[in-house]
Amino acid sequence: MKPAPFAYLRPTTLEEALAALAGEQGAKVLAGGQSLVPLLSMRLAAPSMLVDINALPDLGHVRVAEDGVRVGALARHAEVLASAEAQESQPLLAMALSHVAHPTIRNRGTTVGSIVHADAAAEMPMVLRLLEGSVDVASVRGRRTIPAAELFAGPLESTLAHDEVAVEAFFPALAPAAGVAFQEIARRHGDYALVGVAALVETDGGEVTRARIGFVSVSDVPVVVDVTDALDDPAAKSLAELDPAEDIHATAAYRAHLVKVLAPRVMAAATDHARSRAGEAIHP
Repeated sequence: MKPAPFAYLRPTTLEEALAALAGEQGAKVLAGGQSLVPLLSMRLAAPSMLVDINALPDLGHVRVAEDGVRVGALARHAEVLASAEAQESQPLLAMALSHVAHPTIRNRGTTVGSIVHADAAAEMPMVLRLLEGSVDVASVRGRRTIPAAELFAGPLESTLAHDEVAVEAFFPALAPAAGVAFQEIARRHGDYALVGVAALVETDGGEVTRARIGFVSVSDVPVVVDVTDALDDPAAKSLAELDPAEDIHATAAYRAHLVKVLAPRVMAAATDHARSRAGEAIHP
């Protein structure tokens, strides 16, 4: 099947792109296209116009500062994954990105595009949610920052307005006494996860003071559960707040089983990581 007819615009300035989106209710932004183009080909999406932002300047950055990592809208997954500075600042980025699709797709797909596509079966929306990051968006009305907790409205639905462009995502740096871990189960490495689990653990003197777990491919939106008060059984606490989905890939019962298996594993790995990093901070 071929896409439905659409107009195509390749602006060279952000202002031109924003004006086009403001003037065309049915326009869609094209960056990496690894999610959008298949939807077009299957006619699951039929925009009146594609606004291709690949010629816009200053959006391909991966910038690392003391507070964390800022990823521009045109930075490819592979570029973020290859950044040693980004990995040092926030190790969960590389842990999760290594599971994103296959090399060909990572070479073209954009991290910010994956986030605002809001697919709960994708790794990066959950990572941003777990890390309590944010996305900066722009429109003809100006710029605003959307916290990750307010970004995902429903299946494949973000809270961006139709005329807004996501220009940057921010991932906070990992604190010295904090640790992260990530695991997922897929039929084949690089395929969508049947279930993916990430954990963020904070410690003080070796004791866990805060623990949160994020889930991929379990519910219709990225879900994060605070398990600080359930360190002995994080899976039970998580399943009490989750509603595992059922589809052609896995039953709800199987996804619940994978949560029971992966949640304690990932929590233990993140706790070990936190305690190791705390020791490194004391004895550099």
